[in-house]
Amino acid sequence: MSEVVQAGGWGLLAGSALLLGAVFGYGLRVPQKVIALVMAFGAGVLLSAVSFELVEEAYDEGGLGPAAVGTLAGAGAYTLGNVWLIRRGARHRKRSGLHAGQAQPSEEAHSGSGLALALGALLDGVPESAVIGVSLLDGGAVSLVTVAAVFISNVPEGLSSSAGMKKAGRTKGYVFGVWGAIAGASTVSAVLGYTVVGSFSPAVVAAVTAVAAGAILAMIADTMIPEAFEEAHLAIGLVTVSGFLVSFALSHT
Repeated sequence: MSEVVQAGGWGLLAGSALLLGAVFGYGLRVPQKVIALVMAFGAGVLLSAVSFELVEEAYDEGGLGPAAVGTLAGAGAYTLGNVWLIRRGARHRKRSGLHAGQAQPSEEAHSGSGLALALGALLDGVPESAVIGVSLLDGGAVSLVTVAAVFISNVPEGLSSSAGMKKAGRTKGYVFGVWGAIAGASTVSAVLGYTVVGSFSPAVVAAVTAVAAGAILAMIADTMIPEAFEEAHLAIGLVTVSGFLVSFALSHT
């Protein structure tokens, strides 16, 4: 099997977790505390993967300069994109809508918010999928830790966000259409991560990896941890550390 096909397949697998979460979030009444705990665990898994798979890899390949600059650039780019989306109604795109002040807006309440929510999901998912493709550049084998981290974190994201979309009055077609499109975009992102980034020098590959790491870190701090803390603040530290250690163990086996 060609590595391009492998990259697309792994990206699709990771992105399909969003659809899996959406099925549970839209079709079932999952307790809010369960969603929060799974979100906290996923945040811990991603934090570990960013630390030991992405930033460390960027440092090994390009040194401190490209790793640091890329990480800051990724966080800055994500933040700017997020600010733009917040102004268009996507502030609470990962929220389940349990609390009125943190609910996703309906299209009637905020025109254009549906598109903003879809673009927000794309902003959150693309960096994660791109690094899956980039990881294949290192010896032709995908980083299973990165794939596992993205998959585990995507389930509660899709679950919480789709529950919020449903409460905001969005149709089943819209909800699953959004997550299906993001799963497809994850496939394309992984392929581009492998094919496009692979033609660059090691320093550029390191910088791109760091950019994705910075964007993921910013996303964790801005969207995942606040949602988890809202409902499980007494347990979030322990659960997040547990996720971190699981990912750490996987990366060292």
